[in-house]
Amino acid sequence: MRRGCILGLVCLLVARAQGAELSGNAQAAGKPVLYAVIWLDAPKASAYVQTKPVVLDQTNLSFSPPVLAIRVGTAVDFPNHDRVFHNVFSYRDGKKFDLGMYPAGTSKKIVFDQTGLSRVFCNIHPHMAAYVMAVDTPYFAISDEHGTFTISNVPAGTYAYHAWRPGGETLNGSVVVDSSHSLDIKWQ
Repeated sequence: MRRGCILGLVCLLVARAQGAELSGNAQAAGKPVLYAVIWLDAPKASAYVQTKPVVLDQTNLSFSPPVLAIRVGTAVDFPNHDRVFHNVFSYRDGKKFDLGMYPAGTSKKIVFDQTGLSRVFCNIHPHMAAYVMAVDTPYFAISDEHGTFTISNVPAGTYAYHAWRPGGETLNGSVVVDSSHSLDIKWQ
């Protein structure tokens, strides 16, 4: 009996160390929201070290993906896979930059070193637009076409959450992360 208790305690501690999953759904006016960005405040999170490339591609005269969520300090590559020149820039909020004109087959990079939303455009093709949300937490996700999202490996606890979507305001609240809670985000 005692061995079972010890093994159970070890299993519980391992599960807590690995973290829980926070799943949920994002909706606006009762319909699923694609590309909602949801993140949890985590002031005690470990420092960020980028281990793989992050890309915001330019192809078929559009950005792909149209919404990108990243951790502050991430370097994002902007390759030009079109047959024309592009000029990628963001002047308004978040990280301000202008990569200048560059031809097909080349790429430029920018480090998003501050939190916030960057609205990204092409100076040559005004219909091209994308969003880069830089957050200061490892706990974030983007909703899929069904409005569902999952934030993995979150230590159990209570967190402030934030949710943003293109064309919508940022929603804020609190959520308990454990094996029995989910998070439903609803814009009116």
